[in-house]
Amino acid sequence: MSSNTPKREWRFYVDDMILFAEKVQRYTQNIDQVAFINSEPYYDATLRNLELIGEAATNIPKTLKQTILKSLGDKSLPPVTKLFMAILVLIMILSGAL
Repeated sequence: MSSNTPKREWRFYVDDMILFAEKVQRYTQNIDQVAFINSEPYYDATLRNLELIGEAATNIPKTLKQTILKSLGDKSLPPVTKLFMAILVLIMILSGAL
Protein backbone atom coordinates (compact mmCIF):
# COMPACT_ATOMS: atom_id res chain seq x y z
CA MET A 1 0.00 0.00 0.00
CA SER A 2 1.46 3.34 -0.99
CA SER A 3 1.65 6.18 1.49
CA ASN A 4 -0.93 8.11 -0.58
CA THR A 5 -3.52 5.33 -0.33
CA PRO A 6 -5.98 5.92 2.53
CA LYS A 7 -6.16 3.22 5.17
CA ARG A 8 -9.11 0.92 4.70
CA GLU A 9 -11.86 1.16 7.34
CA TRP A 10 -12.03 -1.76 9.77
CA ARG A 11 -15.67 -2.45 8.82
CA PHE A 12 -14.53 -3.60 5.39
CA TYR A 13 -12.25 -6.14 7.05
CA VAL A 14 -15.24 -7.49 8.98
CA ASP A 15 -17.10 -7.84 5.66
CA ASP A 16 -14.09 -9.70 4.29
CA MET A 17 -14.05 -12.02 7.29
CA ILE A 18 -17.72 -12.84 6.80
CA LEU A 19 -17.13 -13.55 3.11
CA PHE A 20 -14.17 -15.82 3.91
CA ALA A 21 -16.19 -17.65 6.59
CA GLU A 22 -19.05 -18.19 4.13
CA LYS A 23 -16.57 -19.70 1.67
CA VAL A 24 -15.25 -22.05 4.34
CA GLN A 25 -18.80 -23.10 5.11
CA ARG A 26 -19.51 -23.80 1.42
CA TYR A 27 -16.29 -25.76 0.99
CA THR A 28 -16.98 -27.97 4.00
CA GLN A 29 -20.72 -28.62 3.79
CA ASN A 30 -21.96 -32.01 2.61
CA ILE A 31 -18.50 -33.55 2.91
CA ASP A 32 -17.21 -35.79 5.70
CA GLN A 33 -13.85 -35.29 7.39
CA VAL A 34 -12.02 -38.05 5.48
CA ALA A 35 -13.25 -36.81 2.09
CA PHE A 36 -12.39 -33.23 3.08
CA ILE A 37 -8.84 -34.11 4.07
CA ASN A 38 -8.36 -36.15 0.89
CA SER A 39 -9.70 -33.36 -1.31
CA GLU A 40 -6.64 -31.19 -1.76
CA PRO A 41 -8.42 -28.25 -3.47
CA TYR A 42 -11.13 -28.00 -0.78
CA TYR A 43 -8.63 -28.49 2.02
CA ASP A 44 -6.22 -25.87 0.65
CA ALA A 45 -8.99 -23.37 -0.12
CA THR A 46 -10.42 -23.78 3.37
CA LEU A 47 -7.05 -23.25 5.05
CA ARG A 48 -6.33 -20.22 2.88
CA ASN A 49 -9.65 -18.60 3.78
CA LEU A 50 -9.00 -19.25 7.49
CA GLU A 51 -5.63 -17.54 7.05
CA LEU A 52 -7.34 -14.60 5.35
CA ILE A 53 -9.76 -14.30 8.28
CA GLY A 54 -6.76 -14.12 10.61
CA GLU A 55 -5.05 -11.49 8.47
CA ALA A 56 -8.22 -9.38 8.33
CA ALA A 57 -8.61 -9.72 12.10
CA THR A 58 -5.33 -7.85 12.62
CA ASN A 59 -7.10 -4.73 11.31
CA ILE A 60 -9.96 -4.81 13.81
CA PRO A 61 -9.59 -2.10 16.49
CA LYS A 62 -8.43 -3.27 19.90
CA THR A 63 -11.50 -1.75 21.58
CA LEU A 64 -13.79 -3.83 19.37
CA LYS A 65 -11.81 -6.97 20.15
CA GLN A 66 -12.22 -6.24 23.87
CA THR A 67 -15.96 -5.69 23.38
CA ILE A 68 -16.24 -9.04 21.61
CA LEU A 69 -14.43 -10.78 24.48
CA LYS A 70 -16.71 -9.16 27.07
CA SER A 71 -19.83 -10.01 25.03
CA LEU A 72 -19.10 -13.72 25.16
CA GLY A 73 -20.40 -13.71 28.73
CA ASP A 74 -23.65 -11.91 27.79
CA LYS A 75 -26.49 -14.35 28.50
CA SER A 76 -28.92 -12.39 26.31
CA LEU A 77 -27.00 -13.12 23.09
CA PRO A 78 -28.23 -16.02 20.94
CA PRO A 79 -25.97 -19.10 21.07
CA VAL A 80 -25.14 -18.85 17.35
CA THR A 81 -23.90 -15.29 17.84
CA LYS A 82 -21.74 -16.39 20.76
CA LEU A 83 -20.38 -19.26 18.68
CA PHE A 84 -19.43 -16.91 15.83
CA MET A 85 -17.82 -14.51 18.27
CA ALA A 86 -15.90 -17.34 19.96
CA ILE A 87 -14.61 -18.55 16.60
CA LEU A 88 -13.60 -14.99 15.72
CA VAL A 89 -11.70 -14.66 19.01
CA LEU A 90 -9.97 -18.00 18.44
CA ILE A 91 -8.90 -17.01 14.94
CA MET A 92 -7.63 -13.65 16.23
CA ILE A 93 -5.62 -15.41 18.94
CA LEU A 94 -4.15 -17.91 16.50
CA SER A 95 -3.24 -15.19 14.02
CA GLY A 96 -1.62 -13.05 16.71
CA ALA A 97 -4.19 -10.28 16.27
CA LEU A 98 -5.34 -10.54 19.89
